[in-house]
Amino acid sequence: MIVRNDLDNCRKDMESFIGRRIRLRSNGGRKRTIIQEGILDHCYPNVFTVKCCRRNSYQETVSFSYIDILTRVVEIAVETGEEAAPDAIPS
Repeated sequence: MIVRNDLDNCRKDMESFIGRRIRLRSNGGRKRTIIQEGILDHCYPNVFTVKCCRRNSYQETVSFSYIDILTRVVEIAVETGEEAAPDAIPS
């Protein structure tokens, strides 16, 4: 069961990522997965917004609730901004 404390912790965690690039993966129904990438814009009491850039040079703002994260309806990956180091090949 999700309690209010879980929602507050989730919101505080998301607030630490404001301004960073994130990737959201959600279920689109009928075996479809929707992947959206953008910048975490705002964290409100019940939802957070992400500004997504589209190919046609316009921005789309999408919103998700913290409940979606806690129930694993939406998966979030935060980009670190660092390039991944190549793995060392054992000799």
